[in-house]
Amino acid sequence: MPFSTPLHSAFLTLLRAGLWEKEPDDLSFFPLSDNDWKELFYMARRQAVTGIVYRGVCRLADELLPPEPILLQWTVAIDRIERRNRLLNEVIVELYALWNAEKICPVLQKGQGVALFYEEPLLRESGDIDWYFGSKEQEKRAVEIISKCGVSVRRSSDGSLYYRWKGVEVEHHTRLVDIYNPFVYHRLKKLECTEQQGRINLKSIADGQDIEIPSPLLNLILLDTHILKHALGRGIGLRQLCDMARACYCLHGQVSAEQMELVTRQIGIRKWNRLLYAFMVEHLGLPVACLPYPEKSMTSRPLWNIVWKGGNFGMYPDGKKKALSNGWKNKLNTLRSFVGNVRFSCCYAPKETFWIVMNLLRGQFSRR
Repeated sequence: MPFSTPLHSAFLTLLRAGLWEKEPDDLSFFPLSDNDWKELFYMARRQAVTGIVYRGVCRLADELLPPEPILLQWTVAIDRIERRNRLLNEVIVELYALWNAEKICPVLQKGQGVALFYEEPLLRESGDIDWYFGSKEQEKRAVEIISKCGVSVRRSSDGSLYYRWKGVEVEHHTRLVDIYNPFVYHRLKKLECTEQQGRINLKSIADGQDIEIPSPLLNLILLDTHILKHALGRGIGLRQLCDMARACYCLHGQVSAEQMELVTRQIGIRKWNRLLYAFMVEHLGLPVACLPYPEKSMTSRPLWNIVWKGGNFGMYPDGKKKALSNGWKNKLNTLRSFVGNVRFSCCYAPKETFWIVMNLLRGQFSRR
């Protein structure tokens, strides 16, 4: 596909305006035709940034706005996003209260914690809820509490646990950061012991309580490596990249550039970060001064190709939503994705790719 089309440029103009709550920086591609608006709307949905782009649309002059039918669809989508975010916040507070009563204090990963980096948290499209438990004993006790509530808990091939609570998918993890190379992961575990976790309050809940989240440094590393893992496999979309950009912006000054650079070098993602940082600056409008440390590659095209190839988590190849599969078929598709991205993987994270694949295979065979 072309590196950039006029419609891509118009889309990114609105995305940046919504992401940073500012006036659009380039209106040379407007006005758009009705067909262009229709495609731009579905582009936002495929990338899971419908709410962010909508904030940019709201800053357009009346004569540049999309046609009324598209605006109506967008308004309905925004209402759905806000309702789901409120539901997730309620579930988070409810689960945390259950565990906290038993002296179990998990860490909330990504998701609703990252949403608070946005000016309008309820407009960030949400996925599932991810909890990190610092020990297997805590996770075991947490699962026992959930099971007593009549909820069925299952284990996935990567070792995480999952279940549905009030219709929301919840996952338990014993790995805070998505690094699978065992020769470097121990460094992260040591870092985890020295870092003080942060706390947030989900303000949309009247009786909300403080929830633990990763420290600023670990939060940046977590978001960074989460994007890398999916870029190496089935794909990654703009939602996660916007999360990382907002985190860099909001946490700027709270994380030492020297420490961030040291950690990324130790875990082998320095070259990947050059690409990631270039994308956030060139396409998302992150100020260079807000990068975790001052370094980026000459081009972001390899990541651009992945983002537009499949959309959010690679779910939209050829513009159509990929059908969900189960069991061996699902694992086979995942492995095929890693094989298909072998050139990208060998360039940016060859060792990590190897260990991710080994972990997937080990997890699958251990369940048999």
